[in-house]
Amino acid sequence: MVRDIATEPLKRRFEHLETVISSDRFLKKQGLGNEVPFFICPYKPEESIEMERSRKSLRNKLTKQGVSVLEINLYDFSIELLKQRGIWDKVLDREKSVSKDQLKELLQGVLDPEAHLIPGIANKMSNSEFQVMFLSGVGEVFPYIRSHNILNNLQSTAKEQPTVVFFPGAYTHSLESGASLDLFEKLHDDKYYRAFNIFHYEA
Repeated sequence: MVRDIATEPLKRRFEHLETVISSDRFLKKQGLGNEVPFFICPYKPEESIEMERSRKSLRNKLTKQGVSVLEINLYDFSIELLKQRGIWDKVLDREKSVSKDQLKELLQGVLDPEAHLIPGIANKMSNSEFQVMFLSGVGEVFPYIRSHNILNNLQSTAKEQPTVVFFPGAYTHSLESGASLDLFEKLHDDKYYRAFNIFHYEA
């Protein structure tokens, strides 16, 4: 019986990630059947702190092997965008006086993926030399940025190099409901069909 790497200890999972991401097969986008080279790296929400540390270690190991990584933390990048547009202080001021729903609506507007986030990511990509992109901070930007919205809008921009999304939750597939990004293993409404589970990809 084949063991599911996704259920293995974190150390074993990161050994798999290092082997896969440093391989020619992965970097040359082989075995994807012309699909966009998006990979989900799901993990349990309670592993977030350890995951952060392990991801940095993985990036360092890949760099030493000559694999260049562009990492974008969506939370940090959102703040960077708001500061660039001169509205960060205004958002902080509004936070004190509006409801959570109003703040969510405000942030969804000023951080709209199609209008603001994806052009910003595209700009970072064009100014970087890299072979693989890491997207992190998915849990921190919920609920004003949804991962499936990012991926849907990123499809036309990030198709040359593989993208790995570090996702605190589950990426499930079923005949009844199709593929679903279940954030924090609780929210089952983010349908996304075009990514691969990186733990099911072999070097």
